[in-house]
Amino acid sequence: MFRFAHPQYFYLLFLIPLLAALYLWVWRDYRRRLSLFGDSGQLRYLIQEAAPYKVLAKYCLVAAAVAVLVFALAGPQVGSRLRKVKTKGVEIILAVDVSNSMLAEDFEPSRLERTKMAINKLVDGLTEDRIGLVVFAGDAFVQLPVTGDYVSAKNFVSHLSPSMVSSQGTAIGKALRVAGRSFSSQSDRSRVVIVISDGEDHDAGALDVAREMADRGIVVHAVGVGSPEGAPVSVDGEMLRDSDGEIVVSRLNEKLLQDMAFATGGSYIHATGGSMGLDQIIKQVRGMDAQELVIDRFEEYSEQYRYLVAIALILILTEFCLLDRKNRIVERMTLFHKENENTKTE
Repeated sequence: MFRFAHPQYFYLLFLIPLLAALYLWVWRDYRRRLSLFGDSGQLRYLIQEAAPYKVLAKYCLVAAAVAVLVFALAGPQVGSRLRKVKTKGVEIILAVDVSNSMLAEDFEPSRLERTKMAINKLVDGLTEDRIGLVVFAGDAFVQLPVTGDYVSAKNFVSHLSPSMVSSQGTAIGKALRVAGRSFSSQSDRSRVVIVISDGEDHDAGALDVAREMADRGIVVHAVGVGSPEGAPVSVDGEMLRDSDGEIVVSRLNEKLLQDMAFATGGSYIHATGGSMGLDQIIKQVRGMDAQELVIDRFEEYSEQYRYLVAIALILILTEFCLLDRKNRIVERMTLFHKENENTKTE
């Protein structure tokens, strides 16, 4: 597994546009000062040795070296040993609505994008639990089986989009059935499904499925994303319209989500703030009886920064050796000789 040990150093990449701005300022100041001495045509003749393109090349080399050094500082690492670790925790399956209605923008930048950010924040707070991911619209399927690999979980979450499910709609009942079959443990405790949706269910029976899951000891929590007033849905820059040509307005259906969660002893949260209420649900999950879990964990990592430092040094040395003037020796070199037309043939 590949990771960066210190991703906070990526903020240093903002130095590159600053270097670009500094380069432009210096170049314009140089041209302004040069214009004080006379006509630009005469000056070009007087300073034939100058090679402006090399100045640009030197900047590009410096900028590339800075970028490579930033990546080196971020600590690239490759997992070199995977070990199974016994721990106590809870299995959590996130059932995420990826239907077109989740593109509504009553949550900025959209319901789905806010959901992805909130899930990433949730995963960052997990330590001993296992997590899985089910996506649904008109159909449902397992996107990520339950795992203790939180890096992979965040990677899968980042790719959530309506295009993942060809059949549109919001079949919460199907999502619950798929999630209920996806737990690795058949224990009658420590199994949680968190449904994140706007609740616009187009498949009757979600409440019945929730009651079946309650009989199996599975707790369902629900997070309602959106507003009761609703918002239009934009797909590929165009407003979604119904068969009558009217703009589709997606509204939050809290009643279904509440009944579904309460039927299993879970809770319903109306999404607010950066965590969208997931932090409150996780607090409740922490109060459950933990079960013994076996998770795969990378115990050792090999550092990869040395290769990046070597590349940066090569770039810096190249920049140092690159002169601002034209190389007359190279200019005099004739790689291809063309026979003079005036040359007499025998």
